[in-house]
Amino acid sequence: MNTFYQALILIVLGFIPSLIWLIYYLKKDCKPEPKSLIAKTVLVGMLVAPLAVVAQLIFVKIYTNINPGFQSSTSLVFLLWAAFVEEYVKYLAVKITVLRNLQFNEPTDAMIYLISASLGFAAVENILVLFQAIPDGLTAAIQIWLLRFAGATLLHAVSSALLGYFLGLSWFYWQHNRKIMAFGFIAATLSHYVFNISLLTANSRSMGFIYSSFALMVLVILISILFGRLRRRMAC
Repeated sequence: MNTFYQALILIVLGFIPSLIWLIYYLKKDCKPEPKSLIAKTVLVGMLVAPLAVVAQLIFVKIYTNINPGFQSSTSLVFLLWAAFVEEYVKYLAVKITVLRNLQFNEPTDAMIYLISASLGFAAVENILVLFQAIPDGLTAAIQIWLLRFAGATLLHAVSSALLGYFLGLSWFYWQHNRKIMAFGFIAATLSHYVFNISLLTANSRSMGFIYSSFALMVLVILISILFGRLRRRMAC
């Protein structure tokens, strides 16, 4: 296959999981946001993704100097740092794009826009992973694509949605917004972290898949409950 067309196919495949989950969550919004602003948020989520990579590389560089035998792929400290950085970068995309926009006028908007930014971020991550996997063959790349569709891409959406819930909650308790947002970052980071360690530290791939799927399912249910709570506060 021509290299150009192969690259194009991988890019399209990287976007598809994000697009499907974005459509799914946008349908849950009782007062839909402007499509142009959603698209802009997704785009900025993509553009800020390299910041997370840079922050992770800096951490690895510093930690390797301290401990020459450091392995980032198995380090729980690195996984926690990576989870926090990714959650912050996705929030940064929303802060840059819509946080002061007049269209950002309802508590549930926080969850919708954070999901949008996170899926832009996840699309870039998917594309990079697929390009890394394709040398192992098309079958391996498709298997990874399916796993990321049901796993990592959805994780990015729901962990950011969790932070979005606390951002929406601060709408009602603005005098405590810093404490609420701090708790939101902790909750989003830990949920992301738990998924990663349950996937990477299990005794086998199959057990890792079972553990991470269970953690993700719990988080999906939680987000559905929290989204409903914000909707009821808005009486819609």
